[in-house]
Order: sequence, then structure tokens, then C-alpha cells
Amino acid sequence: MFNNKTVFITGASRGIGKAIALRLAKEGANIIIAAKSTEENPKLGGTIYSAAAEIEAAGGKALAVQTDIRYEEQIIAAVAKGVEAFGGIDIVINNASAIQLTNTEQTDTKRFDLIHSINVRGTFLVTKHCIPYLKKSANAHILTLSPPLNLHPKWLGAHVAYTISKYNMSMLALGWAEEFKEHSIASNTLWPRTTIATAAVKNLLGGQALIDRSRTTDIIADAAFHILGKPSAMCTGNNFIDEDVLRTEGVTDFSGYAVVPGANLQVDLFL
Repeated sequence: MFNNKTVFITGASRGIGKAIALRLAKEGANIIIAAKSTEENPKLGGTIYSAAAEIEAAGGKALAVQTDIRYEEQIIAAVAKGVEAFGGIDIVINNASAIQLTNTEQTDTKRFDLIHSINVRGTFLVTKHCIPYLKKSANAHILTLSPPLNLHPKWLGAHVAYTISKYNMSMLALGWAEEFKEHSIASNTLWPRTTIATAAVKNLLGGQALIDRSRTTDIIADAAFHILGKPSAMCTGNNFIDEDVLRTEGVTDFSGYAVVPGANLQVDLFL
């Protein structure tokens, strides 16, 4: 299904992005790793090169391209290098994202600009520059890691700057589903039911205690695998939740995804 398909993934040096890359690599996909890390940060772990080595070991082909999606010229260069290496792009996964869970008074202007330049502008530009190649694919997909739209005030009140940046990603995805319908390019979002055990969750949200109440990145990777395997004309314009995707595929036991078996899992902050 994914053999020789080419996947452009932002932020794939670690965490959810790398997990999706590895899942698709097992099926023979070519992975363009567009991320910033070329030197290991002990708190975060992983570089584009270590991710590439894991992808190759898993059975895929990898191209590591240092890319900061705040800079359009770096996006254009990464897309060009990926197309040169693999001949095209079939799937775009907008995974790179900056988090900032502060209220209005505590949100510095620089942080506001950062989360919007990565989450919104970066997602838009990555997709924009991949579209010419997606149009040529037999089963093109855009998958954006962002939450379902819910305008209940409680989601907006706690950390409005971050929330609107993630909702903008979801609105972009829904807009692309409509815009590219005639080209049979699917566009969907994917978000976890529970917190996911990543460096961001550990370092920024709740430490090891929250990690112990989370699921592994495998659940997102498995859900992405099923979404991206669908015919693009038949599967577009959805705000998917990982657990719901897997239920429709017949999965009933999710215990294997828990970091700590039997733990009381933490529902994700947008759900």
C-alpha cells in the first residue's frame, strides 16, 4: 500500500512524527524528514539523522533535510530535495508544532509570533509547496496533527493564543479538503483521545507523572496508517480522533497502547 510512496513529514526527528514515519517505513515508504534537529538535545532526544537511520532499519528509505518551517526558502529546498531523491510526493504530514499554554498576559509577543509562524504559517507553506506534486499522485493525502474544532469558551479561555493556532491548523485542513476535492487530494486532521508520551508532554505539561497516564505514540501512528491507506476521494474533510479511527478498523482493546498498563489515562486537553 505504501511501498515506494513518498511521505513529507515535518518535525519527524522524534515523537509522533517519527512514530508515523516508522509505521509507514515498515510498509516500504520513502520518508522525507523535514525537521530542525541536527544535534541531540538531551531533554528531547533524536535528530533528523538518527530518525533516518531508524526509518531505514524499519524497511523504508529516508532523506534527512534540516528544515525550519518558519522559513519559506527552507521549505522550498526540502521539497525540491525530496522530489529529486524520490520522484514526487504522495503524502504530506503537518506534524511540526510549537506549544504555549499561557494566558493572554503571560504570553510574550515573541512566543505568540513563534507558535503562529510554525503552527499556522508553516503548515500553510509546507502544504502549498507540496500541492503541485500531490496533484500528480494516485492517492494523495494531507494529514494535519490538530484538534477537532470546538468553540466552547473553556477551550479558548485557558490559553487562547495556542488554541487559535491549533484551530487554525484544523481550519486549513478542512479548507484544503474542499479546495482540492476536484484533484482527489484528501485532507484530514488527527488528534489523540489521551495525552501521548512525548518529550513535550514530559518537559512542558506534567513530567513523568503525566507520561505514566499517557499512551504511546504507536496509537497515533496506527491511526495515521489507516487514514492514509484510504482512497483519497472517499476520505477527506474529517477531524479524526485516534481511538475512533482504530475502533472503525475493529480494534476493541487499547490496553497495549498505555505507557503504564491499567493506568487511569489523562484525556487530552482539547477533548
